[in-house]
Formats: sequence, structure tokens, C-alpha cells
Amino acid sequence: MVRLSVAQLLPALNGGGVERGTLEVARELVRCGHRSVVISSGGRLVPELLRDGSEHLGWSLGVKSPLTLRWVWPLRRWLTEQRITILHARSRLPAWIGWLAWRGMDPATRPRFVTTVHGLYSISRYSAIMTRGERVIAVSETVREYLQRHYPELPAARVQVIPRGVDPAAFPYRYQPSAAWLADWRRHYPQLPDAPVLTLPGRLSRLKGHEEFIELMARLRASGLPVRGLIVGGVEPRRQRYADELQEQVRARGLGDVILFTGHRSDIREIYAVSTLVLSLSARPESFGRTVLEALSLGTPVVGYGHGGVGEILARVYPAGLVPFGDLEALTERVIELLAAAPPVPPKPVFPLQRMLDETLALYAVLHQCPH
Repeated sequence: MVRLSVAQLLPALNGGGVERGTLEVARELVRCGHRSVVISSGGRLVPELLRDGSEHLGWSLGVKSPLTLRWVWPLRRWLTEQRITILHARSRLPAWIGWLAWRGMDPATRPRFVTTVHGLYSISRYSAIMTRGERVIAVSETVREYLQRHYPELPAARVQVIPRGVDPAAFPYRYQPSAAWLADWRRHYPQLPDAPVLTLPGRLSRLKGHEEFIELMARLRASGLPVRGLIVGGVEPRRQRYADELQEQVRARGLGDVILFTGHRSDIREIYAVSTLVLSLSARPESFGRTVLEALSLGTPVVGYGHGGVGEILARVYPAGLVPFGDLEALTERVIELLAAAPPVPPKPVFPLQRMLDETLALYAVLHQCPH
């Protein structure tokens, strides 16, 4: 086996789908005997990264400032000295720094350059850096179509679809939280009786559909259903005003004991497991929809708008949960139907994490063996 040295670039390691995927690939590289380095400004996931056997280089490649260009030369020198074989960029500004460093190296000996398009970015020269990889990983068919439509100069042969995945061991089908967790949950949220619980996960952002969720809950309560709602997600400082607006909307509609804001939670698996339904109501198409897949992996039904990666996942795994985008009437009707009699979620994993890891490492190996 040829031992690879892989450096992954991203802004920070504080949490989120991109960061979690980075850690998963890093852990698999180490498990398979390769060297794994992650370059970021740091964050709360760094201890886990180091514990799993990877290295971390604390460089701020994602700060939107002309000063960030100062990292180009140290990165180029480091890549040469460390004999990195694969340079994998997962975000736009780190990709620019990585590409500028990489293109100034000897083409015969420099690493192979890989990018992963994790999002449906705005169409611009700035975003186009994500198409510069010698291989471009698209995290879903939705992303591949976006690349084909907006960057027709990108050869289709350079794009490889590798869907994100969920570890069925981490999100096991029909998982039940521990008695201790349930007791603590009931102590913190006594407003949740034995009634259906609808959960909307995701950071508090205008794009995540929180206002539509509040309207849905109001309609369900008006129809006589004793449902409760959970809004699970942290508040970034610059979005505190929006979070306050949502709280006021809930109070103004008399839903203070019906819709609960949990803030950021690290026990999302347990929350999905005690939820009757999980919702995905993003205003913009998601590039993949990891939260949807996690809930489905546990066997919890999901209702979501049929666009982007979420629509792609639901169409393949749980079509009963598909709703036309923005149609509140259809959304309400579908939720009422599923609360009455939801078809079971199939137990067989459709997007297993191991397949994503195998395909990523196989791409690294093939690219490393190709002539420059």
C-alpha cells in the first residue's frame, strides 16, 4: 500500500456538516495507515481530531481579509517540506490560498489538488475556485447539476459525485435514549407531555424555515392536534435579532408553551429519537441534507421540501415525506397524514458513511497514481 499524506483545508473546526465530514475522512485516513493533517483556525472539534490520530495546523486560511494571502508562501513551503501527496480544499477562501500555493510548485512533484463542493454557492469568480481541483467532489447529484449548469467549462470527467453519509452505528435504527437522558430531558422540558413532537433542526437563520414552522404549528393547533414543536439550533451573535424576532412571534401567537427553543444541543441523536417527525423547510435548496439523513437513519420520519439535496434524499429513502416547496397547505396536510399513520422508514442504509469514506480514499489513491 502506498502511504498517502493528505492535508485538508477549511476555515475552522467548530461544528457543522463540512467539519464533521473532514473529521470522518481524517479518522479513516489514520485507520488505513495514512498521514492526515487538517489546516484550520481551530475550534471545538480539534481535540477529537487529535485524539483520532490526525495532526492539526492552526492557520487562519478562512479570514476574509487581504492579509490572508500571507499564508500562500508558508503553505507552499510546508507542502514541499512535508511531501504532502493530496491537498484537499473544502471551502472557498482556503481553496484560493491552497490553489495559489499549489500552482507555484513544481508540477512534477506537487500534491494532487482536490476540491469538494459542499454548498450551492453564489455564482462568481470567487466561487469558481471550487472547480479548479484536478478532481472536484460533488456531495450530491444536486451539486453536480449545479456545477454543470453554472460552470460549463468544467469537464464532466473531473467531477465525481460522492454523497455524504451517516454511520449507522452512530445513528442506529430504532435507537432509544437512556433512562438517565430521558429523565434529564423531561426535567428540562416539562412542557413536552406524551404528545406528538415536531422538530426543526438547524442554526437560527432566515433561510432555515423557522417562520414557516411557526405557522405550521399554529395551523396544527388550530385543527385540534395537541402537538409540540422543538426548534433546535444555536444562535450566532450577528443573528441574535432574528432569534429575538422568532421568540416574539411565538409569544404573540400564544404558542409559548407549544414551541420550545433548545439552543445548540450536542445530543441531537437523542432529540431525533424522541421526535415524532423531523422537518426540513429551507428556503434555499440544500446541497445535501445531513440532518435529514441522520433522522431517517434512526427511523424517525422526515417531512421536507422537495428541492435540492433534501428532496434527493427523501425521494430515495422516504418519499412519503416529500412536499412541494413553499406549499404550506400541502405541508400541513402531509404532516397531519403522517401523524395519523406514518409509513415506516426503511431500515437499510441508503447513504452509509463507509461508502463515502471508501470512495474518497479510492479517489485519492487513483489520483496519486496518475501521471502529473
